[in-house]
Amino acid sequence: MASDTARQFVNPEMPGYVGFANLPNQVHRKSVKKGFEFTLMVVGESGLGKSTMINSLFLTDLYPERHIPDASEKINQNVKLEASTVEIEERGVKLRLTVVDTPGFGDAIDNTDCFRSIIQYIDEQFERFLQDESGLNRRNITDNRIHCCFYFISPFGHGLKPLDIEFMKQLHSKVNIVPVIAKADALTKKEVMKLKRRVMQEIEENGIKIYPLPDCDSDEDEDYKEQVRQLKEAVPFAVSSTTQTLDVKGRKVRGRLYPWGVVEVENPDHCDFIKLRTMLITHMQDLQEVTQELHYENYRSERLAGKAAPQKNTAPDGGISERERIIREKEAELRRMQEMLTKMQEQMRQKQSDDSRQATPSPTNAPLPQSD
Repeated sequence: MASDTARQFVNPEMPGYVGFANLPNQVHRKSVKKGFEFTLMVVGESGLGKSTMINSLFLTDLYPERHIPDASEKINQNVKLEASTVEIEERGVKLRLTVVDTPGFGDAIDNTDCFRSIIQYIDEQFERFLQDESGLNRRNITDNRIHCCFYFISPFGHGLKPLDIEFMKQLHSKVNIVPVIAKADALTKKEVMKLKRRVMQEIEENGIKIYPLPDCDSDEDEDYKEQVRQLKEAVPFAVSSTTQTLDVKGRKVRGRLYPWGVVEVENPDHCDFIKLRTMLITHMQDLQEVTQELHYENYRSERLAGKAAPQKNTAPDGGISERERIIREKEAELRRMQEMLTKMQEQMRQKQSDDSRQATPSPTNAPLPQSD
């Protein structure tokens, strides 16, 4: 067997090693140049601090604080889906982050079908990606599929509500669900641990499949193994969030001031905010792969087999639905491509005709024979 040095090829015009070991560097440069896309959905009742948590998580004002509906507004409350996109750049790496908020979820008097519009939205993004894969512009597809869903659980109950269980059972086969206990600063440490055990017990009893953190390989670093172990033990993540900065003994910290003390958001002894952010960032690629290889492939196989539920062609407000809009955009794009192709063919025929006339001299312009 040839040695490693015998298999190395050195380019005299380029110093350094040139070989297959440089392939990861090529993939890295290509990925950084293209950028990354990630879509996060946040679901939960109003007043649980979803907007504040997202703004604290990414250190940006992605969207303003939501209005908490009163009793009179809850009678005819409908779930709305609002997507906000922001471009984040860190050390030359660009991330196109989209956060889909669901104001109105769980706020109505009757919440029987409040998750139907969320399921329809997720299916519409799958359908849009499927149509783009079969279209003419497959190399520049915008991925708007939901890669992760933070489901906020109220800290004031004794576990999961029937709505929580039904929602997660309906969506665990379509999206990666990460359960989050909101406003953990309202509970003591003992109460937080008791609520965590109760939530996980009810999740297992009802057969709900939440996002499983991937296991570590045997050759992974010990520090990384310990980090993954702590993240798995922290599920469901009990978080408290704020964008306020306080001065605590000469230190600038993000936290909330109470008569009995200060709750530091980024202190792992106070809440799981840091662990939730670490999980999201370090496993962002895995969340995308699970979405592609599991949830999207399940939808794609059902869609190609004709088992997918038919989508309505009209929106609830009487306008066109997302699917109908996508179909019309594709038809318009196809017409534009056909017109462009016809125009190019006409220009080529015209150019060939002009070249042919220039190459063949006319009889009137032919040169006369010269006499001796």
